Amino acid sequence: MTAETAAVSLTKVQETAPGLVSLYKSAGVSLRKQGLAGQRAAVYLVLDRSGSMRRYYKDGTVQHLAEQALGLAAHLDDDGVVPVVFFSTDVDGTAELDLGNYRGRIQELHDSYGHMGRTNYHWAIEAVISHYKASGATDPAFVIFQTDGAPYSKPAAERALCEAAGLPIFWQFVGFGDPEGKGFEFLRRLDDLPVPERRVVDNAGFFHAGLEPRLLKDEELYTELMVEFPEWLAEARAAGIVR
Repeated sequence: MTAETAAVSLTKVQETAPGLVSLYKSAGVSLRKQGLAGQRAAVYLVLDRSGSMRRYYKDGTVQHLAEQALGLAAHLDDDGVVPVVFFSTDVDGTAELDLGNYRGRIQELHDSYGHMGRTNYHWAIEAVISHYKASGATDPAFVIFQTDGAPYSKPAAERALCEAAGLPIFWQFVGFGDPEGKGFEFLRRLDDLPVPERRVVDNAGFFHAGLEPRLLKDEELYTELMVEFPEWLAEARAAGIVR
């Protein structure tokens, strides 16, 4: 992806966030391969703070995912800012990451939110929708939704995702943890909810990043993130959801 098509130039990334240059370049390669050079989207990051996620915060895995999200946002989003929603039983907190303020930011925010609870997707989905509507954005949104298991309320999660299908928001779920864990069966089912019986378009994707997500190469992560996004863009445009 060239400087002319990326939302934020390589020069600016080099000047403001040199530690993200490699991620920025990797994201550009994956976007170009998917035919998404020049595409604009507001990038969101949703992070699971249920108790079982503790080690992934402690060892820097979640921070690394946030940096990968920033590398992607620099291509898709003109301001390069990533709104972040932390959730467990409820929404634990919201914040923003940008190229000038990201180092150690996830752990700092995580520590400030205190108790880690259960897993409820629907509150996080609603928080993203509210933020997106209030932002006045005209570009679609691409949401990286990280979790390590199924939600406490599965019906509420399904309902929230189906209701969101009429909005210009794509939800890319990313699983952390044991690939054989039964909790991920729900995410696979969520990914395959029927169209048009349950939702107007297929507005979600899912992939499993493994038990040790930091071992996944950046290029592989970006490729997986972009698998279903182009298809959704085409379907959402045909349905009049995306301009």
